[in-house]
Amino acid sequence: MGVVVDPAVPPGTAGLLRANAPLLGRMRAGWVPPAGAEPQRRNPSSVVLLAATPLVIALMAVLLESPAAPLGFLLLGGFVFLVLVKIAGISEVTEEHRPHERALYDKARRHEGRYLIPQDFDEEAAAVLRRAQQAIATVLRSHVHAEGLLDAARNAILLPEQEWEIARLLAKLSALRSEHREMLARGLTPEAAAVVRPLQSALDGSAAAVAERVEALERYAAHVAEAERAYQAREQIAELRARLPRYEELLAEAGAGTMAVAEIERLAEDADTVERALRRNVTSAHEAFRYLEG
Repeated sequence: MGVVVDPAVPPGTAGLLRANAPLLGRMRAGWVPPAGAEPQRRNPSSVVLLAATPLVIALMAVLLESPAAPLGFLLLGGFVFLVLVKIAGISEVTEEHRPHERALYDKARRHEGRYLIPQDFDEEAAAVLRRAQQAIATVLRSHVHAEGLLDAARNAILLPEQEWEIARLLAKLSALRSEHREMLARGLTPEAAAVVRPLQSALDGSAAAVAERVEALERYAAHVAEAERAYQAREQIAELRARLPRYEELLAEAGAGTMAVAEIERLAEDADTVERALRRNVTSAHEAFRYLEG
């Protein structure tokens, strides 16, 4: 499902938000990245290790030339181990201060309320949102959309707006449902229960209204899918028709007589039928789009 972003957010910022759902979840839970990638102060152990390096090297050189060479090798191994540990520690600190995390945090704060993360949706709302996103993807990834047989410009504007509006309503619905469940779990007096019933009806009515929006998107996507199948069939038949002369030439040269004329004519008829079906499906998609827009 990922992060849903208001289409009015600049594309670069929107892309950054969509690509960092886990980090946004951590930030929503209260985690704040460091203020910047400032150089780290050397701790005392680092200073001591740096100061001792020439002395250790000189001592190892003496030991390696003496009968105590094994001790020199042991000292060398221990020193290398300490250096590797310090390098690992520095890498870890650097990793904790990645500047892009702070940039993400700043942009997330600046655009608070204009993006939604998976944690904003309860299970029911997430399922409805996935249906809407699947319908939108069906349209925007289709060849008939890419070839301009649909209103590509309006699709590119309206469909992201629909996704955002549906996601915004579902997030609000999820929050209210959670509060409602908590209230019921605490137990209600008869007087309060009488007030809660219309609130439950309001939640159910809102959920039904959002579901109706999603169903409209799915109907539009279904028309586009039909047009897409017709488009693909047209392309395949056009490819077959382009190959026919080669097959006829082969049959003639082989002395097999003329190819079944009826079959060739039927292929041409199929092409015309598919073309009409494509136009009909595209028209239906346009009508569904107008209903969605209205």
